Amino acid sequence: MKLKEIERTAVQAWSPANNHPIYLATGTSAQQLDASFSTNANLEIFEVDFRDPSLDMKQKGALPASNRFHKLIWGNFGNGSAESSGVLIGGGDNGVLTMYSVQRILTSKGDPVIGHTEKHSGPVRALDFNPFQSNLLASGANDSEIFIWDLNNFSVPMTPGTKSQPHEDISVVSWNRQVQHILSSAHPSGKAVVWDLRKNEPIIKVSDHSNRMHCSGMAWHPEVATQLVLSSEDDRLPVIQIWDLRFATSPLSQLEGHTRGVLAVSWCQADPELLLSSAKDNRILCWNPSMGEVVYELPIRSQWCFDVQWCPRNPSVFSAATFDGWINVYSVMGGNLEAQQKTQADKISSSFNNLDPFGTGQSLPPLQVPEQVTQTTVIPPLKKPPKWIRRPVGVSFAFGGKLITFGHTKAPGQQIQQTYPHQVFISQVTTETEFLLRSKELQMALQSGNLLDYCQGKIQTAKVPFDENLWNFLKVNLEQESRTKLLKLLGYSKEDLQKKITSCLSNGISDKQPLPEAGSTNAAPDQLLMNSSDDVAAVSSSSAFFDNLIPQNMSTLEIPVTEDTDGLISQALLLGNFEGAVELCMRAERFADAIILAIAGGDTLLKETQKRYFAKQKTNLSVLLSSIVQQNWQDIVCTCDLQSWKEALAILLTYSKPEDYTQLCDMLGARLESEGDAALSNDACLCYISSGNVEKLVECWVKNHETSSPLALQDLIEKVMVLSRSIEMLRGTAGPAPGPVLAERITQYASLLASQGCLAAAMNYLPSSSKELLIEQLRDRLFHAQGENVGDQQPPPFPYTRVHVGVIKPTAAKGGSTLEGAAHKAGPRHPEKPNYQSSFAPSAPSQPSVPSLFTPQPVPAMSVTPHHIAPPQASTGPPASVYSRGHPYPQYNLGLNPATVSGPAQDSWSDPSTGRGGLQKKKLPEKFTPLAPITAPVMSLPAEPQGIHPQLSRLQESGQSPPGAPKEGSLQYHQLPVESIERKELPPEHQPLKATFEGLVQRCSAVATDPKTRRKLEDALQRLECLYEKLREQALSPTILMGLHEIARCIEAKNYSQGLLVHTQVVSSSSFSEVSGFMPILKVLMTIAGKLNV
Repeated sequence: MKLKEIERTAVQAWSPANNHPIYLATGTSAQQLDASFSTNANLEIFEVDFRDPSLDMKQKGALPASNRFHKLIWGNFGNGSAESSGVLIGGGDNGVLTMYSVQRILTSKGDPVIGHTEKHSGPVRALDFNPFQSNLLASGANDSEIFIWDLNNFSVPMTPGTKSQPHEDISVVSWNRQVQHILSSAHPSGKAVVWDLRKNEPIIKVSDHSNRMHCSGMAWHPEVATQLVLSSEDDRLPVIQIWDLRFATSPLSQLEGHTRGVLAVSWCQADPELLLSSAKDNRILCWNPSMGEVVYELPIRSQWCFDVQWCPRNPSVFSAATFDGWINVYSVMGGNLEAQQKTQADKISSSFNNLDPFGTGQSLPPLQVPEQVTQTTVIPPLKKPPKWIRRPVGVSFAFGGKLITFGHTKAPGQQIQQTYPHQVFISQVTTETEFLLRSKELQMALQSGNLLDYCQGKIQTAKVPFDENLWNFLKVNLEQESRTKLLKLLGYSKEDLQKKITSCLSNGISDKQPLPEAGSTNAAPDQLLMNSSDDVAAVSSSSAFFDNLIPQNMSTLEIPVTEDTDGLISQALLLGNFEGAVELCMRAERFADAIILAIAGGDTLLKETQKRYFAKQKTNLSVLLSSIVQQNWQDIVCTCDLQSWKEALAILLTYSKPEDYTQLCDMLGARLESEGDAALSNDACLCYISSGNVEKLVECWVKNHETSSPLALQDLIEKVMVLSRSIEMLRGTAGPAPGPVLAERITQYASLLASQGCLAAAMNYLPSSSKELLIEQLRDRLFHAQGENVGDQQPPPFPYTRVHVGVIKPTAAKGGSTLEGAAHKAGPRHPEKPNYQSSFAPSAPSQPSVPSLFTPQPVPAMSVTPHHIAPPQASTGPPASVYSRGHPYPQYNLGLNPATVSGPAQDSWSDPSTGRGGLQKKKLPEKFTPLAPITAPVMSLPAEPQGIHPQLSRLQESGQSPPGAPKEGSLQYHQLPVESIERKELPPEHQPLKATFEGLVQRCSAVATDPKTRRKLEDALQRLECLYEKLREQALSPTILMGLHEIARCIEAKNYSQGLLVHTQVVSSSSFSEVSGFMPILKVLMTIAGKLNV
């Protein structure tokens, strides 16, 4: 893209890289005259401001010069101070060498000329500053004259050594970019001399042996000290030669792209892979010297460009000076060649400034002229990013805790043709050391099964009582008689309770016993209860104990039959009416009598009585008694005070059935979780542990605890895995598949393990029975990430929906009753396609079984004349089928067996490689008799083939036969069965590929004039048939198909550079045998299309 321009017939020099703003110095060029034939000389300095969108450059300084310039350079000498901008050195005619102060030119203060010498003989055409010492200047002129100047003492020069013989002009001098005492000079004869200033002598000379190398430019490699380039301005050898001084007998390589002599070269100091060249063919090319390819091209219309230079400060910019008197500044980043300019009418209109030049009292209206449409030429940017915007280093994390890093390694001294190795480093990153340590402990405990010790260790290291209690619950789940031990954890032990009861009975039961009723006042206390320890000891060993239980002075039994309550009860009992008796007792609130009578009346009456009793008695203890007696555990869970959850859980542990226990524990935990505060919500976890509900435990834990950090997640997974293992031990089978909440945490934990490099351990934590999508996806990824480490494990189920590409198979057309009809029906389907007809080839005697159709193979070309048929040739390989291209013909049965024609007619010959892979081999029958070998050529043919092979029929009419042919009577032939060849249609989804590729061939053929290019295009049509046949047979992988469609889209968009990138990716990721038949021709097609700009 053009950025700036200035109309000057001048040589140019950029300001050094450390100067800001960027300046461009121009000096009137010697040996060039404009139409005025003026011999004046000027030295000017322009500011190159890329922020200004206009093409003009602002002049910052100008100076009349005493002589014109052959060469102009800008150096850093004296640039240490803030007010200095370096020096300009100009080489002129008659050995004049002038040094100017840039600061004085810009400020117009003082004499700008700070040095002047005429030591040289002839014009000074070669100048260069030493890149390491800014005060050293090399200059070259006629008669092999080279001087080394110290700008601190500009009057006395030094020489690098004895003048080279024979004496000739010096066209270029250049300092080495890596070694400060090495200087090279080039001569128009094509010879280059390398000087060593320490030895003060030339150390090597390089020259081309063709004697056609007229050197016009030379440049050292920016990084490799032993490599340089020489350019030739001879139209017979318009090349750029790359030399390496380590083997300087011949050029390392040649860059051939210009059609006429090269005038100038410039090597980019910011990127050694960019080399500019301009030539007499009006083109500026940018090369990648290491690859020998053109990465950028800029046409210059109709004028030669005699000088190109990279901008030292902005490496994407270069300037070009042409013989038509213009200096243009371009960018290699692409854009439009033409910039927006004002039209001539606008300039004329603006020059009047809307004044009144004719005194009419009115201002002039703007000129109304038709707007001119400018033709813009789009110039593509560099084919790959230059070094200064290329990422020098890169880093990225990969799955499994891998850290991928890369960096450009500088490898000096390598050959320019060798590509530098790009090293990619893969390292394992571990950031969670404590997490990995605890995870390893858990894995070892799970593998060894020693979970009791693991839980005991957790109990001892617990920092808060809740954690200790929780791990106690988990440990108890792993032990035998877990219910009894859980009761102990809740604070209820049978032994302790028995001690308390015994203590209570022995110490304080007499104080709490109610007084005897009035009816029993006559009885002595020792007759009511004999439970003293002395009495028990006296009678414990004899039957007298039982006698003492019944008082001996018992009164006479009276059965009341009165009408009061006692009498009615007695009467009811006499008649066995227990229901009435219980009813009377309940009404009189004699509950003990009612319960005793209900026991005698049966279970139904007892239950009814208990229910009525508990309905009337509303105390805390009665509610508990009601639930226990009626075994109504759900009421306890749903109605108990949440602060008494431990007592409720103890009741469940003591009384509930195993099949109901889990559900009741979950109900109690749900109440604690939903109705209680934070502390009770934590206690719900203990209920879930008691029930063995892992999913509920995780849900409750996640609500009340943070699990985002690795260690917090480790805490949860430890509890989950221990509880899961205890359930497996209790039930003997694996627990249920994890729900969504548990699946998310397990996936999170396994991902964290994988990020630390523990892929196998992460795989072990994922339950194989789970159908959760997160777990299935991670399991699939972990399995494939382990590579060969998975051993003989079976791959997990594919977690994604499979999408089948290209499954539509077109139905082949059924053949008609005759071959002619079949061909007639199949013909119009693809009128643009040639119809391949099977010709005849000699059968090989060495083949025991020969199919009737063969995959076409390359065969040697035959010389077939209109009046001669070549004799059969012996063949040791499989016979080849030859196909004729042309209009669709019906197939004919020639009825020849065993003899056959050795070759097709001239007009039916085509390149056999075009049909390679086109037809598949037919399966042979189980009993197949091979054809007899050919013993004689065939002379007489039926009338049908005359339409296809008229030359053969003319041979028959004329009676001519090949030498050595037998007589007609000795020939025998038999009719072969008719066999039709049906070609499949191209699948509909791939038909755009054919349309795009063939359309590209047609567009290129319409513009191509070079015979070589036209031959390539003709060959492309034939080679593409291989692709179409593979598409018909659906023999290409989905990756290749996607790449082909992407290439077709790039071709439709005329983005051939992107298409070539996609082409490279497809080829590099596919099997060579799969794509070798058609991918090379696609690359040729896109390359031709890019050059022709179609």
